Amino acid sequence: MKHYRDTSEMNENLRRIQQGTHHDPFDWLGWHPLPDGHWVLRSFMPAAEAVEIVGHGLMARLEGTDCFEARFPPSATPFASHPALSWQDKQAGNWHDAVCPYTFTPQIGDLDLHLLGQGRHHHAWKVLGARFTEVDGVTGSLFAVWAPAVKRVSVIGDFNAWDGRRHPMRVRGDSGIWEIFIPGLAAGTAYKYEILNRHDAIVVKTDPYAQQMFMRPETTSCVPVATPYVWQDGEWITARETFDWQHKPLSVYELHPGSWRKHPDGRFYSWAELTATLIPYVTDLNYTHIELMPVAEHPLDESWGYQVSGYYAPTARYGTPDDFRAFVDACHVAGLGVLLDWVPAHFPKDDFALAKFTGEPLYEHADPRRGEHQDWGTLIFDFGRNEVKNFLISNALFWMDEFHIDGLRVDAVASMLYLDYSRNAGEWLPNQYGGRENIEAIAFLREMNTVVHGYFPGILTIAEESTAWPAVSRPVEIGGLGFSMKWNMGWMNDNLSYIEQNPVHRKYHHNLLTFSQVYSYSENFVLPLSHDEVVHLKHSMLDKMPGDYWQAFANLRLFYAWHYAHPGKKLLFMGSEFGQWAEWNVKKELDWALCNFPAHDSIRHLLRDLNHLYREQAALHHYDFDGRGFQWIDCHDSDQSVLSLIRHGENPADKLVILLNFTPVPRYAYRIGVPAADHYREVLNTDSEYYGGSNCGNAGMIPVQAHPWMGFEHSVEVTLPPLAALFLQAC
Repeated sequence: MKHYRDTSEMNENLRRIQQGTHHDPFDWLGWHPLPDGHWVLRSFMPAAEAVEIVGHGLMARLEGTDCFEARFPPSATPFASHPALSWQDKQAGNWHDAVCPYTFTPQIGDLDLHLLGQGRHHHAWKVLGARFTEVDGVTGSLFAVWAPAVKRVSVIGDFNAWDGRRHPMRVRGDSGIWEIFIPGLAAGTAYKYEILNRHDAIVVKTDPYAQQMFMRPETTSCVPVATPYVWQDGEWITARETFDWQHKPLSVYELHPGSWRKHPDGRFYSWAELTATLIPYVTDLNYTHIELMPVAEHPLDESWGYQVSGYYAPTARYGTPDDFRAFVDACHVAGLGVLLDWVPAHFPKDDFALAKFTGEPLYEHADPRRGEHQDWGTLIFDFGRNEVKNFLISNALFWMDEFHIDGLRVDAVASMLYLDYSRNAGEWLPNQYGGRENIEAIAFLREMNTVVHGYFPGILTIAEESTAWPAVSRPVEIGGLGFSMKWNMGWMNDNLSYIEQNPVHRKYHHNLLTFSQVYSYSENFVLPLSHDEVVHLKHSMLDKMPGDYWQAFANLRLFYAWHYAHPGKKLLFMGSEFGQWAEWNVKKELDWALCNFPAHDSIRHLLRDLNHLYREQAALHHYDFDGRGFQWIDCHDSDQSVLSLIRHGENPADKLVILLNFTPVPRYAYRIGVPAADHYREVLNTDSEYYGGSNCGNAGMIPVQAHPWMGFEHSVEVTLPPLAALFLQAC
């Protein structure tokens, strides 16, 4: 509250309020003392013909302005007083009720401001953004936004005719934080921020911390519902805290919610419809987790969600935030984990969102040599700025806290680590030591992983990192980046390159199958067969396979078996589980009609059984990240394109012998050395007629012979089916 010294100062404030250029409207509006001890209540209402204080009388219009004031005697106690106002519309002549926003004290505490400025406020979404709340017994919506070095920030919407003069915000010192409580403004209200920057240019932006947005093509933010969601997944969350993910099966079904299924008229399935259809489908296939491609709000469907405009808002395409909570809740109750693609590497240039938020670079680095991805046409976060780092780390926690997400797959990590990523000489700036490492981004990733794992034990963070950067999935305290796991892009590239070869040529590329054992235990690897491999003329998984119709399916069955035989957690993109011929198209649903054909449905049967075997057999998952879990029997039979190996569990009895024949030629009486046992039996044969194969194999028991072979005291002779894999267990 301020006591004005003279008329000229008062007139200057009136002029600035009227023109919408006042830096701190609370300095003039609301309650203020007068020199004679009286109090004055001022309100600025440019749409009002008249304003009345209910129970007191009309307020006086200050001449030539849309400011109204009323004086009260010294005995008045205005500090906690929010008198009801009634105002008459200039145009329609009708009357409306209101409470002056400028009678309320600041709502953000000094500790919050300090932590936000330090970049250490781990729950920033509870302070910034919009929320429906109650202050001094008055209900309304509280808004707060970070916009430093600007002259004015206002909340605008239908409720004030999008007039930035009507609800200018209070600036909180030099923090760059602006806030205002607007009485009577309900949840569901559309709003944006109007910013008058230091160059007197006006920009209009969505709220970076908005927790709900309206359906595209709308770009407005929405005041979220305040009623807390009642979760039912307590058992899952408790068990997750002690989840021994290094030694447990992790089989992930990656999907894009908007194109998994669509309605005949092209509408998206809602979260409720996905709950009813997707969850039973995935659990029937024995997957342990789903991974959702980005569900944060984004303007362009064709970006697949990777160009985010609303980092704190689940996209409105599939329903409300609570609808998404209910979907995750149902997944957990069904025993299915939920991973989420997260995109801290870059953001789009759309002028309604983060790009040049104050009319100048704010969230992005100001120098385009560090602040722009020229290949992608996107902007790069300024990872060295406290408030930006806070925005991202808090966002990672937000999805886990508010939506019970079980882990984040972090997109495009390589682009964050290297200053010269996809840049020619002269197009990038070295770090302070002259190197190409992005020191600020590295520090951010380490802090993000440390904070996330500290708050949520058992949570997974998974890096999509395509280079040989060391220790990505090693703890921060020993020099790593702190991720739980890393995508094994090398395995994916080498093995897809191999399987696409004509079988007659595969013997010349045998090393592509075996090379991964050189580095398989240097990181905690996920073996990804992701969406990136079935788009942009790369062909679908089935269409990559050489040979005739039968051989294409046999090759795919064999490749999936190799996927599960190889150490590492598993990931497969939707549609690949039934052998879709076409590449993935975000505008269409999957080709579900193919499941009516036995050849396609049999691929789904195989994956159901591979997942079951992977989950039930400790040999296939306990030592996914440890060389003790893998042993070659023979990796040198390149002439016949055959691999044989053993997968081990912690218990010496947990063993599986696996053979893979990468040619269409059956191999009879094929001898391999094996651990001692009475017999071995087939527990899975990808050439079974149940999976669409020729039913070539080893019926009944396979006797073990005391015939030393390949360094083993015992051996067996088996029939190797064409383009097939055998999983054998001692009995």
